Amino acid sequence: MNVFRGPTQFSAGPACALTIGNFDGVHRGHRALLEELKKGAEEKGLVSCVMTFEPHPKEFFSPEQAPPRILNLRDKLAAFAEIGIDRVVVEHFNSAFAALTPEEFVSDILMKRLNAKWILIGDDFCYGAKRAGNFATLKAAGEKYGFEVSSIHTVHESGERISSSALRTALANGDMTQAKKLLGRHYGISGHVIHGQQLGRTLGFPTLNLAVANHLHHRKPATSGIFTAQVIGLTDKPLPAVASLGVRPTVEDEGRVLLETHIFDYQQDVYGKIITVELLEKIRDEAKYDSLDTLTQAIAADAKHARNYFQKKVYV
Repeated sequence: MNVFRGPTQFSAGPACALTIGNFDGVHRGHRALLEELKKGAEEKGLVSCVMTFEPHPKEFFSPEQAPPRILNLRDKLAAFAEIGIDRVVVEHFNSAFAALTPEEFVSDILMKRLNAKWILIGDDFCYGAKRAGNFATLKAAGEKYGFEVSSIHTVHESGERISSSALRTALANGDMTQAKKLLGRHYGISGHVIHGQQLGRTLGFPTLNLAVANHLHHRKPATSGIFTAQVIGLTDKPLPAVASLGVRPTVEDEGRVLLETHIFDYQQDVYGKIITVELLEKIRDEAKYDSLDTLTQAIAADAKHARNYFQKKVYV
């Protein structure tokens, strides 16, 4: 999969089948659209292409009111690659891009830069300044410029729309079972393992640390708390673990969001490696403790809970 930082990195490349969106979460609804795009591209002899945005438009216009990111960019690109998308354009969303009229967006971006011949969009797609463009105007533009436009209906399950908003609600509630149902997989966060304060090692629970907020460009993660978890990327099989995602209120007051993961019975040095931590079930919310002794007792109880989870998975 080729990744381009904005369509200006290339001009008039191979004709493509294109879809456009934020795709935060790359949930089952997104995957249905992306798989349809890939299938259609193969049938039409086109390159499959996804245009997405960084930052999220809502973060650009209203950073304080923007919803939490579900996935960092690395995880979103990994999901596109897993589906088999050929090309991804990560458009830098700024004031100049936001000011493009629907006509300019079509002529300058879709035609001149992306060479789109077939565009597949969701049924709620809008484009151009003030979201003035929609399916009808894009269809009319296709007749003018010579490209096809198709839409795909939103995916529903049990009468509920599968959407990024529904997924954020599940994650905010700590409902990892519902999140998995909407995603079609466990919710995970990846990143480089960084050096921490070594406090976990001192307390008898050494952790692998990921700086989540730096990756998501947002003050708060989509979920937080203490979780039964598993770590992908260090061995051939997932490693059972317990994880804490949040601001560590007992030992830190800077508001920095970290994902700290203690892998059971694992002692290897993995600083700098890229891992994925999948959150399987929420154990409890974060809490602030009066002393390190009470913190240690709480961590021990969480670790016991997580170990029991994996034992039940083995024997049930």
